[in-house]
Amino acid sequence: MPPRPVRSIYPEPFASRVAGREKRILGDLFGLKNFGVNLTRLAPGAVSAFRHAHAKQDEFVYILQGTPTLRADEGATALIPGMCACFAAGSGNAHHLVNETDRDVVYLEIGDRILGDSAVRPDDGLQVVETAGKKRMAHRDGTPY
Repeated sequence: MPPRPVRSIYPEPFASRVAGREKRILGDLFGLKNFGVNLTRLAPGAVSAFRHAHAKQDEFVYILQGTPTLRADEGATALIPGMCACFAAGSGNAHHLVNETDRDVVYLEIGDRILGDSAVRPDDGLQVVETAGKKRMAHRDGTPY
């Protein structure tokens, strides 16, 4: 399966910061409706997303290859293949993965598809707002980017 053609919905100057992230949308390939599954690769120096916390969506990541650093509200944690991390909807725990190594990181990313989710990015003044199944970036106050 080829990588997702749309690399990011982040506006510049943010989009270039996630340029080393490549997602293969496995859930869509198999017609999954209730949850999504992405096979994601992070090149050296890449981040999975900006640190974020979902309002309605549970999120699960399972490391297949490489040693990313999980950065969450509790601090930084090194992950290795076979480890997972989970983030419950509404927890407010902002998180992301960072590849600080010289080798690719590959992981599965699984989340539900509850409509009306939003995700705050506390470090960058951004949020994702979803309306009628369509996601868009906004400033923290909700004004469109």
